[in-house]
Amino acid sequence: MLPLVTSVGLLAAGALAHGALHRNSPLFGRVLSQAGPGRRIALTFDDGPNPRATPAILDALGDAGVAATFFVLGRHADRWPGLVERTHHEGHLLANHGWHHRKLHLRSPRWVRDDIAAGARAVERAAGVATALFRAPHGFRAPWVVPTAHALAHRVVGWSLGVWDSATPGVDTIIRRTVEGVRPGSIVLLHDGDGYDPAGDRMQTAAALPAIIRELRARGYEFVTLADA
Repeated sequence: MLPLVTSVGLLAAGALAHGALHRNSPLFGRVLSQAGPGRRIALTFDDGPNPRATPAILDALGDAGVAATFFVLGRHADRWPGLVERTHHEGHLLANHGWHHRKLHLRSPRWVRDDIAAGARAVERAAGVATALFRAPHGFRAPWVVPTAHALAHRVVGWSLGVWDSATPGVDTIIRRTVEGVRPGSIVLLHDGDGYDPAGDRMQTAAALPAIIRELRARGYEFVTLADA
């Protein structure tokens, strides 16, 4: 058997890793992880805007009459502010994904604060609205991320279902993973941009979206933004 001190140390290390790396862990503060009661689900998009995928995704959402939540990356908002403004004007909820897209479990309290604040300012410059929700890149969080976000008037958001569309697995795979994985209350993580490459390809997600919406509606799901959660 392992000595007691070693066992306690391993348990503590495991708990800290879960708190830092699991997108919905409550260890370092509560995180929104459900879209609401009943058969409500929320489609959320990270890392945009993107000059090709974001317009295509907005077109698909508009054609279907679905509102979504967009976690906008500040440095991309500064590059394409018109797309952020369009997203807002078409009835979607703008949220904050920070400015740099760095893993926050490795960053200092001041760095985290500056990044969240810079992301919020970029969205406000582009669309004239304040953000109230923040999602950490990859869901990774140091112990001070949630309290820092709260101090900046942001609620931290995780997700229930990630389908790894960012790995460009193919349109059919994105559709299947989403439709099969959704449950009542799911917050679905998709991407309209690439957090590391401003011109990264997210057109598979755009192409998959009409079928995702059609199939989930046929199963009785209602689409909401996280303003309703």
